[in-house]
Amino acid sequence: MALLQPSPLGNGKNTRTVGQNFQPTFLIILTLLLTSGIGVRLAYLQIVEGASHRKRAESNRVRMIPKQPERGNIFDRNGKLLASTRYSRSVYLWPMAHTKPSWPVVGARLSQILEIPVADLEKQLQDAGRNSSSLIRIARDLSEAEITALKEYQNELSEVEIHLDAVRYYPEGKDVAHVLGYTRELTAEQLKEKKQQGYQLGDVIGQMGIEKAYEKILRGEWGGQQIEVDGRGRPLRVLGEKQAKAGKDLHLTIDLEMQKTAEKALGNRNGAVVALDPRNGAVLAMVSHPTFDPNIFSKQKVSQKDWETVQGAEHPLVNRALSAFPPASTFKIVTTTAGLESGKFSPNTVLQTYGSLNIGGTTFGEWNHAGFGPLGFVGAMQWSSDTFFYQIGRAVGGPTLIEWTRKYGFGEKTGFEFSSEEAKGLVPDETWKQKAWKMPWTVGDSINMSIGQGALQTTPLQVAVMFAVPANGGDRVQPHLLKDNEEAKTWRSSLNMKPETIKVLRDGLRKVVSEGTGKALNKPTLPPVAGKSGTAEAWKRGVKQNHAWFGAYAPADKPELLIVAFAEHSGGGGGSVAAPMIVEIMEEYFHRKYPGKYQKVAKQ
Repeated sequence: MALLQPSPLGNGKNTRTVGQNFQPTFLIILTLLLTSGIGVRLAYLQIVEGASHRKRAESNRVRMIPKQPERGNIFDRNGKLLASTRYSRSVYLWPMAHTKPSWPVVGARLSQILEIPVADLEKQLQDAGRNSSSLIRIARDLSEAEITALKEYQNELSEVEIHLDAVRYYPEGKDVAHVLGYTRELTAEQLKEKKQQGYQLGDVIGQMGIEKAYEKILRGEWGGQQIEVDGRGRPLRVLGEKQAKAGKDLHLTIDLEMQKTAEKALGNRNGAVVALDPRNGAVLAMVSHPTFDPNIFSKQKVSQKDWETVQGAEHPLVNRALSAFPPASTFKIVTTTAGLESGKFSPNTVLQTYGSLNIGGTTFGEWNHAGFGPLGFVGAMQWSSDTFFYQIGRAVGGPTLIEWTRKYGFGEKTGFEFSSEEAKGLVPDETWKQKAWKMPWTVGDSINMSIGQGALQTTPLQVAVMFAVPANGGDRVQPHLLKDNEEAKTWRSSLNMKPETIKVLRDGLRKVVSEGTGKALNKPTLPPVAGKSGTAEAWKRGVKQNHAWFGAYAPADKPELLIVAFAEHSGGGGGSVAAPMIVEIMEEYFHRKYPGKYQKVAKQ
């Protein structure tokens, strides 16, 4: 019987067809997954990263040619120009320039003409980012020789662009340097800090003085043109334009003529002059020496000679009007106030003065080494008797003296616009002495402080604020430079002093000039003047070279001008060194304002 064989056409399963029924389903799922993946990716690219890609594509097609805003002008109180704008040519490049095949030739030639290392050029372009759509300035304030050279090699430098830029200009040069300050390109650190405020690489910013204090007002807003370019970067058409918005002009309280006179009066001495209107704190002049020419910083390259003029050993960039020094006997205004306001002394008090006083085992001398006999407050101010004020300081004690020192504004900034440049000074107290010297406050500290010596440190501007108190009848003023609402009462705050205290101060300060240590100001060429001298002990390189002070206001009965003159390490006294400066400045002011009212200045 034959064996039966299963037929190949029967129901038996062929291994070649196993799973064949699932293939369509698998392919459909795979297709769906791939399609979904592509869809998700497209959605991600279009929705999540769409803006970024559009921006990148746009940056390849559209270029921005920036237009720098013109910085606001600065004028003095009478409308005389102090800071303006001049125009110079600058070199610009596109940020992707250094990635192109032509860059080795372009970079080398620019480096040769502009005297800027290739590495520095590349860093500027890299810092901007190759996808930046704005031109980047790599050099400014080009000389005629540099412009000629760039034109000579224009075939090599076809991608280099030259545009006009606004450059800061100071027509008065050194005379108003510490008031105006200067502008300079942002440093790398400043750019990081200011980028969120719209600043960009190569932008110019106020670095000091008014330029820094009112940067936001003076700066303006950038403008520019949007240009469509082809694949080779050649311009096709202008897509749009935004006009640059100029910064706002500023009018200062500064009187340029007085400023120049103060500069001349200070001469080559290191020091400062501050002139205020004592009625409202308006700063009429502020001079510091040594000074500098702010136009130096408007140059692309500062020469070694120029650099030495701003980096000298005497620190010409430091504003000495805002730097702290011991105030010496000018401070007797505060000691008088503390004595009378404490209730421990009356306006009729008379004290014996001596050649010296021994207090706590320490001898404190009189400046004339002999004393002046019995004196009241007015006479003590007139002759600047140290031993009189030692006794006042000892009696009122450190806390009361310190309290009134702070009420006059010492130990804190005045509220003046240059907050980053202004020193607070120092009012020493128990806490400070324990921290600095690990010692308690003693009566000797109060005595030293009573004549403006010891650790006490004040700025010429703070001293001017102090003199304004008796000048205006008892109010502390806030000094300011912006000429806006000058008569507002908000510039003044009362110290709530007794009328008798103010009268004693005013009588004493007038006596200083009419019969005392300030007779250099008692001249027929001036109205009646009131003031006070000061000579602070100081040493320089181991040699005693005292600081000289004088503060004065006029007319004594109705003051409209207050001046503090300070000569650093002058070696002389306030009455002989600083007072003559004030004479010169006051004569210029009062003769100009009231022609023929006072005797003419004798010609020398």
